[in-house]
Amino acid sequence: MSERLQAGDTAPAFTLSDADGNQVSLADHLGRKVIVYFYPAALTPGCTTQACDFTDNLEVFAGAGYDVIGISPDKPEKLGKFRETEDLKVTLLSDPDHAVLEAYGAYGEKQNYGRTYVGVIRSTVIVDEQGTVERALYNVKATGHVAKLLRDLKIAAG
Repeated sequence: MSERLQAGDTAPAFTLSDADGNQVSLADHLGRKVIVYFYPAALTPGCTTQACDFTDNLEVFAGAGYDVIGISPDKPEKLGKFRETEDLKVTLLSDPDHAVLEAYGAYGEKQNYGRTYVGVIRSTVIVDEQGTVERALYNVKATGHVAKLLRDLKIAAG
């Protein structure tokens, strides 16, 4: 299983397809802080709550110098449907082979309803302007996570 990132680590570089098939790289965001969040599946209740919370607060994050990127194993077509259905403004990237999920420690063994399996670990990694991990949060809750992030980062919600 993949190692979890720690503050001070260099954030693993990535280039993935967005919902429109465009290539998006972490390097495109150098000079800005980036909130990279990993979620199991588009169009599911928890992931929808989380994506909508990020979308609702996107301007607040942007005003504080943060870009937001959501990554899941979903194919770009499904991400496009997710974006359209929920009117999402967050950049959603597709990682079907789990390479980036694994590099960030967001894929591995997890438990749900008493059973253990391998899958996406709902996680958020905050990367600073130079590409260094500022915070790495694992097993976060879908509901209330964005509000907690705003408090922890001392960003005033609109």
